[in-house]
Amino acid sequence: MSERFDLVIVGGGLAGASLAVALRASRLSIAVVEARPPRRPEGWDARVYAVSPANAEFLRALGVWQHLDASRVCPVHDMAVYGDAGGRLEFSAYDSGLGELAWILEASLMRAELWETLKRQHNVTLLCPATPRALSVEDGGAVLTLDDGRVLRARLVVGADGADSWVRRQTAAIEARFTPYDEMGVVANFQCARPHRNTAYQWFREDGILAWLPLPDNRMSMVWSTPDRHAHELLALDGPALCARVAEAGGNALGDFELITPAAGFALRLMRVNEPVAPRVVLVGDAAHAIHPLSGHGINLGFQDARVLAEVLGALPSWRDPGELGALRAYARARAEEPLLMQYTTHALNRLFNQRNPLLAGVRNFGLNLTNALPVVRNALIRYAVNGRF
Repeated sequence: MSERFDLVIVGGGLAGASLAVALRASRLSIAVVEARPPRRPEGWDARVYAVSPANAEFLRALGVWQHLDASRVCPVHDMAVYGDAGGRLEFSAYDSGLGELAWILEASLMRAELWETLKRQHNVTLLCPATPRALSVEDGGAVLTLDDGRVLRARLVVGADGADSWVRRQTAAIEARFTPYDEMGVVANFQCARPHRNTAYQWFREDGILAWLPLPDNRMSMVWSTPDRHAHELLALDGPALCARVAEAGGNALGDFELITPAAGFALRLMRVNEPVAPRVVLVGDAAHAIHPLSGHGINLGFQDARVLAEVLGALPSWRDPGELGALRAYARARAEEPLLMQYTTHALNRLFNQRNPLLAGVRNFGLNLTNALPVVRNALIRYAVNGRF
């Protein structure tokens, strides 16, 4: 006995859940397959995201943003970027006529609210806990078998299951290419002695790229993208030693720190696919593209994948098959430029600042200072960060 759906979304994280919610007014029947429901950690979640204003509006249109706990969401009004040899670049929402450059909030906060919205959605069946075991594509659709023996038949399977996507590995037509950075992202949250004034900081250092992201009530979330050896040194430090190391690395700009979430680390790598679609299969979010976290743009790409795919599928007339390759390629074309641009830009910046050549140090820091002195260029970069386009 099998269950039939128009769409089966494998992965109920931010990209997969937002896609399902974005299709709430469609005629499509949807199943979301997820291994475990979201869980809010005690205290603060060490995994935070910088959500662009465009994607905050996307979440607002889904009815999610306005239900988030406002006391755990922090706007970014200014950003200061420092090179490793005197370079500096500053962004200001006020100078650009904007309310904010981004919003900083916990991943689990967004996921929990999306999940609650899915529970109330009439055209969604939540299959959780559930793990996929086999995927096959037939003339009329795809067949997904779960570990518990249930069989799901769908006209389209969406892989929203992360950078190590199971759906992608089962789809021979989609080839993934990985480039390891031999780096880790070390994350932790701190209480700051001095006010951060809603400013995000980023330093390009010899030992990696250090970012401080403002959180409410004068807290700060750190992401330190650093070579593996240094990352393991940071992770081995006790709380007071880590606080001292992180404060010193940022020039004590926010005074002394108190650790409020333990440090955690994750490996960094670049991942590209030849294309994110195949017969009856489409990829969204990290399953389709993984980038270096220096831009803070990863989740914004995933939300835009969900928005565009929902628009493509929702616009199909009733007689069109949502798994039809022509419709999926329309999505692929619409999403070809932005992920590629962000992947190559972040990859190039990472490689440029990893070079210890003194001549290159002069060039890259001159570039930061030149951009800072040209308001037109600086504002163009802000417009892209805010709207996803120049």
